[in-house]
Amino acid sequence: MSGENKYWFNSSTGEVEYGLESPSIDRIGPFDTAEEAARAPEVLQERAKAWADEDAAEDNWGPDGAR
Repeated sequence: MSGENKYWFNSSTGEVEYGLESPSIDRIGPFDTAEEAARAPEVLQERAKAWADEDAAEDNWGPDGAR
């Protein structure tokens, strides 16, 4: 899959880009639409919270966190 015909969110500028305009370190994506790319920061925040919640649940399994 080539990213040349996809949308990306540039984490340095906060802008949505079409194609491979920026260095890969600054790009989040690819996304099929500009609207999806614009939501990239929200999606990352939602995923990070879900992962943190999963980790916390794994760390505290059992009654009262007992192992």
